Amino acid sequence: MTDLFTNPHRYGDLDRWRSEALALHADGPIHRIEQQGFQPFLAVIGHDAILDIERRPAEFSNGPEPVLGTDEAIELRHREQGQIRTLIHMDEPDHAKYRALTADWFKPSSVGRLTDRLDELSREAVATLERLGGEADFYRDIALSYPLQVILAILGLPESDYARMKQLTQELFGAEDPDLQRETTTPEEMLQVVVDFYQYFAGLTADRQANPTGDLATLIANGTIDGEPMPELEKMGYYTIIATAGHDTTAAAMAGGLRALAEHPDQLRRLQDEPDLIPNAVDEMIRWTTPVRHFMRTAQVDAEIAGFPIAKGDWLLLSYLAGNIDPAVFDDPLRFDVARPNASKHIAFGYGIHFCLGHQLARMELRSLFSHIVPRLASLELAGEPATAKTTFVGGHKTLPIRYTLTPGS
Repeated sequence: MTDLFTNPHRYGDLDRWRSEALALHADGPIHRIEQQGFQPFLAVIGHDAILDIERRPAEFSNGPEPVLGTDEAIELRHREQGQIRTLIHMDEPDHAKYRALTADWFKPSSVGRLTDRLDELSREAVATLERLGGEADFYRDIALSYPLQVILAILGLPESDYARMKQLTQELFGAEDPDLQRETTTPEEMLQVVVDFYQYFAGLTADRQANPTGDLATLIANGTIDGEPMPELEKMGYYTIIATAGHDTTAAAMAGGLRALAEHPDQLRRLQDEPDLIPNAVDEMIRWTTPVRHFMRTAQVDAEIAGFPIAKGDWLLLSYLAGNIDPAVFDDPLRFDVARPNASKHIAFGYGIHFCLGHQLARMELRSLFSHIVPRLASLELAGEPATAKTTFVGGHKTLPIRYTLTPGS
């Protein structure tokens, strides 16, 4: 059976990946995958089948393994106890308790207070493009730093730590990619990235417990669950998921969205003619890029999804990337269309109780950035071959060379 879901190198060519995934849809929404080195699993590619599973968290749990991994990597994590416990590892009742701890920080009324800061960062992005004079690597020069500055400011981390957090995040999510991983090939050394996160945030916790402020790091450092201090493993997981997922995925959507505009100049012109389409275009960019490519679920009962029998104990890969090109839901799904009428039906943020906490913030960041950049682009094209991360879990661009001209600023 295809290695489309297990081979990280296949994700290095997303156009080809999407084409092959689209062909799989013709054979049904669920496919049994058996690959050497992996526990057998069911690849769920149907949009509605994924939603059905997400609606039934008691029947399809996140634990014990919410992310695809080789048998060797999973065995190592358990042996070395190197698995940070984050929201994505939790099922009820723990999940609801831990999610509630920070939920207020990501409500529309809370993230709305960031509007001025986002617009400031967007103006800085345009200024960077002006300074670079017509050629840039949009991922490295713009997309990588923008959301990192936002999420680390929410956590309350100093600007001097930005470079370290950027490197650790890329190493964590890019462990399968030779350009992003550490200079190592062993799972033991890759596990050191998790240890480094732990050590960094252990120091942050000690500081915020001794010197509390009003930032999110203080809330986590002093957080309680059921009236008791949050356990260390879960505390480290909370820091890690916010610091990493809060910026890496948004950066991927920003770069992928701009590349789509470069490769579809008619869509760029339409956005310039109809700027009110930018919110819808952002959802289309998120559908198009789908930075979180999958999560795993484990069947707790015998069940049936889309007419396919599921046995208790089955491991299921929810392929959000494939679900977002399901032709039963999205007309001509390989077409990038900023006016797509149902773009918001994408499942890039997941669904149900595990729906992404930061979805409002991510959308705000993209809307702000593109509302500032799009009107200024007199021309836009690729200036070389972009490189995409070879990762099965979370990924996007590693490089995005562009050539452009800007209209004079007001």
